[in-house]
Amino acid sequence: MVVIRLSRGGAKARPFYNIVVADKRDRRDGRFIERIGFYNPIAKGGEEMLRVAADRLTYWVGVGAQASPTVERLLKSKPTTPVAAA
Repeated sequence: MVVIRLSRGGAKARPFYNIVVADKRDRRDGRFIERIGFYNPIAKGGEEMLRVAADRLTYWVGVGAQASPTVERLLKSKPTTPVAAA
């Protein structure tokens, strides 16, 4: 099964999360299929807190990927900014 979930990065006490599409059996911070955005919980001032490539999110949900409860909560509570594929 393919899931859309957070993968932790950043330094100790300064978390930064990538929103990734991965196989459910892979580790949280391990191998992933595609990075579709990021979440920065400690963003300040004019920094962007959440960015998701809406077109890629729509694609993966369309082919059967399931978002984790945390990703679903983030997507519902925060407005997203579409991003061109890098």
